Amino acid sequence: MDKRIVFAVAGSGKTSLIIDRLNLENPSLIVTYTKNNLSNLRNKITNKFGCIPSNIRLYSYFEFLHSFCYRPFLALEIGAKGINWNIPPAYTMRIRRDKLAYYLDSGRRLYYNRIAKLLEQKNLLEEINLRIEKYFSCLFIDEVQDFAGHDFNFLSSLCQANIETVLVGDYYQHTFDTSRDGNVNASLHNDYEKYVNRFRRMGLHVDNETLIRSYRCSPDVCNFISDKIGIEIRSHRDDNTIVKLIEDEASIDEIYKCDRTVKLFYDSHYKYSCYSQNWGPAKGEDHYADVCVVLNQSTYRLWKSDNLHQLNPKTKNKFYVACSRARGNLFFIPESALKQCITKKD
Repeated sequence: MDKRIVFAVAGSGKTSLIIDRLNLENPSLIVTYTKNNLSNLRNKITNKFGCIPSNIRLYSYFEFLHSFCYRPFLALEIGAKGINWNIPPAYTMRIRRDKLAYYLDSGRRLYYNRIAKLLEQKNLLEEINLRIEKYFSCLFIDEVQDFAGHDFNFLSSLCQANIETVLVGDYYQHTFDTSRDGNVNASLHNDYEKYVNRFRRMGLHVDNETLIRSYRCSPDVCNFISDKIGIEIRSHRDDNTIVKLIEDEASIDEIYKCDRTVKLFYDSHYKYSCYSQNWGPAKGEDHYADVCVVLNQSTYRLWKSDNLHQLNPKTKNKFYVACSRARGNLFFIPESALKQCITKKD
């Protein structure tokens, strides 16, 4: 029985790997995290089959957690009235009096980051796997790098289900977490080798080769990411594109006004009246041609000293996401050159 995790690079065909394995015979369960990827998967399944076939179920992670895992077993017992998307308060007297208050707010809504923990506390993990085995023969989990907190422990349990299991993700595109709760798996993404070994201990085969080459990014963009940022990525392509820092005023103005070149900001892109997005939320976007990455002060400073590999891990991952959106040319401009373009204040 195939049980594996495929570590990918940006634009290497993570979604296509899942789509290619789908057919009209095998009942398949697909779980992903971000809205962008949920939409992308839905569109590609529809393109392949003309619709979402009845033997294929596609869930966002928290939809799966709540509707497939929580409700069949605990809805009547607990009677939760939805999900609270806020971080729970610190330990309170209410929790001391009522242990269920650890999982529910005063309006009886489930704290999103503790639903997986509740299922574990109620000893339901084996029953959930049996329910999965009853309805499906294949389990696909996309964006696995975003699983954190109690959700990563729940993921480990899902991998024990007696069905084909394929996990796909890009370690360096970890820019969001499904959830956080105190120190639970707080250091999960601190060390790549330790992270990979967690999956080996789950009994998964680790595949680092199948998706090491990008269809999206040119060799020039891939070489920049590998050489300057320190994240290994290769290209399937053999064409040339431009990778360049732009600092002269006229060229900056031209790129800023170009509605075909997206400007990717570290944050607060809404303050600029141009075609734009932020680095992190650009993850999952696959329709950009030329990309202009706007360098915040710390990133620009490291660029000038040729030390981009020293970016802190969270910023490095977001920067990698931004750079790897480019199908065409990749430009960089310092954000300080755009101060006069700000149209809104925080």
